[in-house]
Amino acid sequence: MTAGYRPTRGRAALEAWLGALLLAAVALATALADPAQPGPFPACPFRAVTGLDCPGCGSLRALHELTHGHVVAAADYNALLLAFLPVGVGVWLRVVTSASRPRVLPVWWGRAVLAVMLLWAVIRNLPVFGGVLAS
Repeated sequence: MTAGYRPTRGRAALEAWLGALLLAAVALATALADPAQPGPFPACPFRAVTGLDCPGCGSLRALHELTHGHVVAAADYNALLLAFLPVGVGVWLRVVTSASRPRVLPVWWGRAVLAVMLLWAVIRNLPVFGGVLAS
């Protein structure tokens, strides 16, 4: 049985900074071009096939609204993104400020994130909410 991927401290910090750079590039792209308008951003393939919102539907539009300071509008597009941003920032800070080799998160964290995303996908598509949680 292998131990799995366990980066060194330098490698983990590099990956964290590359991730932050990628997120900044996406935020800049969404700030400059509104994903709600036809243009350079692709449509969600899951939504195109099923007609339902996936857990990520509305994330680009929510990020666009955040870059313009509209937190409530961002929550209307994808509240899960807003909920996960502080968690992501906390994990990112832990990785880049760690003086030792970063600890690998327990397996249950990944399972919990997947369960939350699945639950969000189901809840936001329920007709009882009348499209309030849909993007």
